Amino acid sequence: MMKLFARSQRDKLHRLLSVMLPILGTQLANIGMNFFDASMSGQAGNADLAGAAIGGNIWMPVQTGFYGILMAATPLMAHLLGAEQRDKIKIIVRHGLVLAVVFALLIAVAGVLGLPTLLHHMQLEPTVEQVASGYLGGIGLGLLPFFMLAALRGLVDTLGYTQLSMRIYLVALPINALLNYILIFGKLGLPAMGGIGAGIATGITYWLLLGMFCLVTVRLPVFRSYAIWGQVTLAAATFKEYLKIGIPMGVAIFMETSIFGVVALFVAKFGTAVIAGHQAALNFSSLIYMIPLSFSLALTIVVGVEVGAKRWQAARDYTHISLQLSMLSAIFYIFLVYLFCNQIAGVYSSNAEVIALTVHFTMYAIMWQFFDAIAAPIQGILRGYKDVNATFFTGMLAYWGICLPLGLYLDYKLQHGPFSYWQSLVFGIFCSALLLGLRLLWIQRRAK
Repeated sequence: MMKLFARSQRDKLHRLLSVMLPILGTQLANIGMNFFDASMSGQAGNADLAGAAIGGNIWMPVQTGFYGILMAATPLMAHLLGAEQRDKIKIIVRHGLVLAVVFALLIAVAGVLGLPTLLHHMQLEPTVEQVASGYLGGIGLGLLPFFMLAALRGLVDTLGYTQLSMRIYLVALPINALLNYILIFGKLGLPAMGGIGAGIATGITYWLLLGMFCLVTVRLPVFRSYAIWGQVTLAAATFKEYLKIGIPMGVAIFMETSIFGVVALFVAKFGTAVIAGHQAALNFSSLIYMIPLSFSLALTIVVGVEVGAKRWQAARDYTHISLQLSMLSAIFYIFLVYLFCNQIAGVYSSNAEVIALTVHFTMYAIMWQFFDAIAAPIQGILRGYKDVNATFFTGMLAYWGICLPLGLYLDYKLQHGPFSYWQSLVFGIFCSALLLGLRLLWIQRRAK
């Protein structure tokens, strides 16, 4: 019996890693685009780095919130796979594509109408404001393909072809870096656009990614058999189910990511050097976050399939395995970041003041990264159970009920300066991990 159990656990470990590692490769390639935006903009100048940082912090909660809604496709399709209802998968994909078009149009209109006013009220330096506006304009070129990618990538990953998604993103990454180099520094006869060029490069790359995903879903037999590009009758009931799962997911992700955007707004008052150091540390932390996030995305798939098939014990096994792996990996990469923090800061800027600030911010980041290694996988597990409301309420309480008020108190009352908000983020993510862990225990006991 023990040998059978051990074999079963090894099989689950192998399956989890076979899904998770390619997702990690995809996410690293994806975040690599942000890395190139920040690092290359920083080499163009502090104003370019600060402008791209402000633009990125405005774009981040918008993209993750709406993209999070569209990510409902993954648990919905995973449950259909587990229940052997593959013929319904195309319905989910097509409705997701329609929602993607709607979201892209809404965000484009809101950006044209509201962005100038928002940037004006931030009281930025004129050069920084100009770069931020141009960076977001460049991103806007790729709104439509960015959101359409959610449904197509969800299909590819849920069917188990996460390696294919990884290869597509790895092909796009060097192209994005080349476009950044050409547009930021003005090569091939083009004018040097600085941080604005980084936004345009990313917008063009989104179209490239969409083209490659469309190509594989049309040409490869395994995807062509699902007929996702055929005609479909839109149904209110399907949209309702999609949004019932998606809206809490999107709002929960928005609650988590928007707090970083809001923090950037409060940090902006401390000057361009602080903005640059803050964004550099945050950008690298986002790179590290791809590890627990990849566990989260993989767990939504594997747990969702097991729950759809009503294999409750298997779902619990994946929970235990994933949390142990995530925490062990966190200890390892936190140690490496601590050892090489000065070299990491030097990648983003050659300015001594910016480097010192980046190192200081990074020390706070490694503290919250450990708690993220717990919270992020649990979020993926809960989504696999279609329990999405818990992540919504947890995010609202931990980040907006605890983190932001604490940061304001540390800043305005205790005068901790820009580090106030990083200190409060550590405590907020700890609260999120604790609350999500309690919710997971309750869900699994009820399922048992």
